[in-house]
Amino acid sequence: MDPLFPALTAPRGEALRFGDRSLSYAELAATAGALADRLHGTGRVALWATPSLETAVGVVAALLAGVPAVPLNPKSGDSELTHILRDSAPSLILTEPGAQLPPALADLTRHDIDVRQGDEDRPTALPAEPDPETPALIVYTSGTTGPPKGVVLPRRAITSTLDALADAWQWTGDDVLVHGLPLFHVHGLILGTLGPLRRGGSVRHLGRFSTEGVARELGSGATMLFGVPTMHHRIAEALPDEPELAKALSGARLLVSGSAALPVHDHERITNATGRHVIERYGMTETLMNTSVRADGEPRAGTVGVPLPGVELRLVDEADSELNDTGPEAVGEIQVRGPNLFTAYLNRPDATAAAFADGGWFRTGDMAVRDPDGYVRIVGRKATDLIKSGGYKIGAGEIENALLAHPGVREAAVTGEPDPDLGERIVAWIVPADPEVPPSADELASHVASGLAPHKRPRVVRYLEALPRNDMGKIMKRALIPGPSSD
Repeated sequence: MDPLFPALTAPRGEALRFGDRSLSYAELAATAGALADRLHGTGRVALWATPSLETAVGVVAALLAGVPAVPLNPKSGDSELTHILRDSAPSLILTEPGAQLPPALADLTRHDIDVRQGDEDRPTALPAEPDPETPALIVYTSGTTGPPKGVVLPRRAITSTLDALADAWQWTGDDVLVHGLPLFHVHGLILGTLGPLRRGGSVRHLGRFSTEGVARELGSGATMLFGVPTMHHRIAEALPDEPELAKALSGARLLVSGSAALPVHDHERITNATGRHVIERYGMTETLMNTSVRADGEPRAGTVGVPLPGVELRLVDEADSELNDTGPEAVGEIQVRGPNLFTAYLNRPDATAAAFADGGWFRTGDMAVRDPDGYVRIVGRKATDLIKSGGYKIGAGEIENALLAHPGVREAAVTGEPDPDLGERIVAWIVPADPEVPPSADELASHVASGLAPHKRPRVVRYLEALPRNDMGKIMKRALIPGPSSD
């Protein structure tokens, strides 16, 4: 059976770099191999997922040992941590030395990771590769509809996703990836850390995202950049004043954005300044990656590309009947199936069963349309972003993109609220570019109507100083509450 990390048995160059600390593949094999020996047979282990070399070594060691790892967000509160620990019942927690753990973890056996443990000059005998269905990670969802659920990800989900992305992105061992993402979720941990290690390349983690760090690393040999829309927005904002950043980005082989939609306006600003296109991909905790714009395909802003190799994707109506139409009005829920899917929600057989339609199709809850050539355009979440107004199904995402193209809008979110005539009316939540002179509701409605269609114009505009966001930069629409408005 092929190993998850072939390069550990044929070491080549630098594997990991966090700030001024690094490990070669030989050092990683020795260190993670020694820790894997300690972890063998321990059952599940928690991982205090700070942006550190220790976190990367810890997850590799757990995977080598065939022990499921439970990444913990260091910013989680005690109640959430208590729930996760009760649900997953880890035998111990892996941490970096000196980490201050919260009271909720006080009773858990602690193991500080020594990244220099092991002898890199001695050949490392790594454990045999576990069965592909063996649980590899248990990653907890955000819990927007209740307590977080533990998503059990098997090894074959990780390998199939990373290999499909290697095909789509022409990702090789010669690539050097830069990212500044947290390591408690699939984007930063699986794609950003395990992805380079599976290819035999290297990853440079910034510790904390900064445009200066991006310019430094891409300007000194790195080839790829992973980020979330908030990061790319900061890059777009900084480009006019940072020529070294523009130069570094222009030399990158691949710029990738994920976890939420990147506004078209930011796509255009980055491309105009650097000549490079940001490509988007689409995935979620339960499915890992489903689609992506290909490196050898058309870099079409506002889309998440086409299904990855091995992934089946369909759009369905409210009765789970497949939609075959294309175009902006053919809105349906995305359902997927393939080797990239999780096996279960931990201890939740009811939730697991409800998540799947007949035939093994996973209900993503994301709404989308398709272009005639198969490119997927996500218009929002079924629960919060699908607005049924005046007999139309309207996706919040395209209205948000239209609003963000207005020069007077810095940030925008769109929701629906009950309306006695329309069923739901469109509400725009706006952070003005100039708070002293915000664009009027009529001006914004006309802007959207002329760019999209009259029935997609906002009927209500509410002004905010900032939009509520989570650690990944995603807008938390459930946190939006009525405030000052212009009807």
